[in-house]
Amino acid sequence: MSGRDGIAFVARRLAVLLVLLVVVSFAVFSLLSIAPGEPVDVLLGTTPRSAETVQALTQKYHLDKPFLEQYWIWLRNAVQLDFGDSIQTQMPVTDELRQRLSTSLFLGLYAFAIVMVLGVGLGVIAALRRRTGADRAIVGASIVALSTPSFVGGLALIYLFGIVLELFPVYGVGSGFGDELWHMTLPAVALALTSTAAVLKTVRAAIVGVVDQDFMTFARARGLSRGRVLVAYGLRNALIPLVTMSGIVLTHLIVGAALVETTFSLPGLGELLVTSATQQDVPMLQAMAVLIAAIVVLVGLLADLVLVTVDPRIRLGRRA
Repeated sequence: MSGRDGIAFVARRLAVLLVLLVVVSFAVFSLLSIAPGEPVDVLLGTTPRSAETVQALTQKYHLDKPFLEQYWIWLRNAVQLDFGDSIQTQMPVTDELRQRLSTSLFLGLYAFAIVMVLGVGLGVIAALRRRTGADRAIVGASIVALSTPSFVGGLALIYLFGIVLELFPVYGVGSGFGDELWHMTLPAVALALTSTAAVLKTVRAAIVGVVDQDFMTFARARGLSRGRVLVAYGLRNALIPLVTMSGIVLTHLIVGAALVETTFSLPGLGELLVTSATQQDVPMLQAMAVLIAAIVVLVGLLADLVLVTVDPRIRLGRRA
């Protein structure tokens, strides 16, 4: 694809994503209006009600103004990364999210690396040894992993590798890159189990679908090595469904790890989302909804860019 086409494609996608974020922001801002009780009571939380606090909250959140004007003021502040203060901690929401986001990003990217290495590797092995004992064992293990909730796998890993063998720490994030990597190993493996099984099955199906095709036979007849044929033709055809799935997997691993973070006592976005929903921390929930939406659309855009790069048959929405 040409540079001009690439820039036009990115510009179109960014425009669509911007509109989507505005729609999401309007929906999440409405949470304060549709939440049970008066908005002031929701914002008060456990703070004792008094005339002074009610007046202060009314002025701070502009509750005496029309709804659309409230939304415009909130959106203008949100663009500047000002989402107000958390009801739980009384800290700025942005500061709280900044602290939690680094943990979730580290955990999600670590789990994503495990998913790609194990999922692609085992998928290739299962495809090349299909209908053998190795294939049946790998597929059987993937079915078990796919059926196991992440928190159940996490508890099993804690018991085996943390308590019985005492190889890995079972809680906390550690300090420093090496120590943090060591602490995050069990949570990342627990988080990666289900996604690894899904990627494995996708890669296996893609390679099995092309391994007996005429072009693969012709490539081998030309004297190309089996490994080169597999990489140049088999894995290249498997990249299309793999890239499409990888965007969904990465999004899930970053923002969908609530149970794993709770199991391993990790201060990430998932754990914060659960506690904020329990405590009806509306400012935090509003900010987290916008953040999650932004992560989803940006990862989706990245996956689309990779897809049009690896597959020249895709012409940026045009008919070839």
